[in-house]
Amino acid sequence: MPYISQLLGRPVVDVEGSRVGILREILAAARADRTHPEIIALVIRRGSEEKIIPASEAAVLVAPMIPLNKRARDLSAYPPSGQEIYLERDVLDKQIIDIDGVRVVRVNDLELARVNEGYYVANVDVSSRGLMRRLLPSWLMRLFPEPASGRPGTGIISWDHVELLAGGQSVRLKVPGKSISDLHPADLAAIISDLTKPESDQLLQTLDPEMVAETLEEVEPDFQVSLLENMTDDKVADVLEEMAPDEAADLLGEMPQERSEELLTLMHREEAEDIRRLLSYPEDSGGGLMNTEFFAVSPKLTAGATIAELRRAAREAETIYYIYVIEPDGRLTGVLSLRELVMADPQKPVSEIMHRRLVTARLNESQDAIAQAVSKYNLLAIPVVDERGRIQGIVTADDALDKIIPTAWKRKLPRLYH
Repeated sequence: MPYISQLLGRPVVDVEGSRVGILREILAAARADRTHPEIIALVIRRGSEEKIIPASEAAVLVAPMIPLNKRARDLSAYPPSGQEIYLERDVLDKQIIDIDGVRVVRVNDLELARVNEGYYVANVDVSSRGLMRRLLPSWLMRLFPEPASGRPGTGIISWDHVELLAGGQSVRLKVPGKSISDLHPADLAAIISDLTKPESDQLLQTLDPEMVAETLEEVEPDFQVSLLENMTDDKVADVLEEMAPDEAADLLGEMPQERSEELLTLMHREEAEDIRRLLSYPEDSGGGLMNTEFFAVSPKLTAGATIAELRRAAREAETIYYIYVIEPDGRLTGVLSLRELVMADPQKPVSEIMHRRLVTARLNESQDAIAQAVSKYNLLAIPVVDERGRIQGIVTADDALDKIIPTAWKRKLPRLYH
């Protein structure tokens, strides 16, 4: 089957053998009832002039010299509707996201197939061979035979796994039964870091705020800021509301103060107030590191009632491995693990199950001291209390150990506390 790189640049002649020009571009149209776009028009260049004609006016498309079935003066003009895919302009050299391989690859060539009287885009070639085909002369490429028919080589992707993103700036691979949102946020973050700025902006626009938030939490705050530069304030505010408060505070702390304040005014009042409080503490202190989302219950609540309450509230909690026990005034009096809660008699109050010997951090305590406590006691999270012993938030292990473990390593650790 022919490749587009083998056709572009070939001479085009009319039915009388007179030269019309060279094939400059090929237009295809995607249709809802077909998985592969059909070739519908050809762009022929002669000198500085270009003419677009229907593909049906080519007697043969695959030939050393492409013959037309009409005289040059009788050729019809094809009026573009704006919905066509310009294969050379819109697809070649664009990047696609390989969801199966979790990687970004580049389109090096396109393979065409003839079905009945028409030609269709059959496959995308992302292999190094596809690039060689475009760069090397045909006589040299003959030294490297194409894979046997029916046995496509590595790097050949069927077009029905590809979809164009808005604007035709890039394409992405669409695997049946999967979607971008099925990717782990860490994988999506890695993919976005390999894209150009316009491509990453374009991809983020296709994601819902929750997915954007989860992806941003996998990259550093300064990179987060660059990814959100071209996003509307309303959507950024939605993303911030989906992020853990400490992560949102870190992100806003990297932004210009004016935009940071504007975004806070767009957020729900309670969430904005939590973030403002976090921003009021030094970045590397217990108050600056803590997350204000945690799960706490009264010591009078039974184990069974606590589990029922946990089911209702767990979505908003940063960690469900620890249940904090507090008095009505907010003082922290005990803690227990999820395992201990599940194994307990459902009728027993948590005051009889909880541990009263607590490891806590202060609002002004340094990150180094908190990290040492987390490491020493093998904690998944440590509660932060004020001078009266009232719990204000929790610092998770990854945030506490940020200074001790390089960020690149920390991101690879199992996030067991989520």
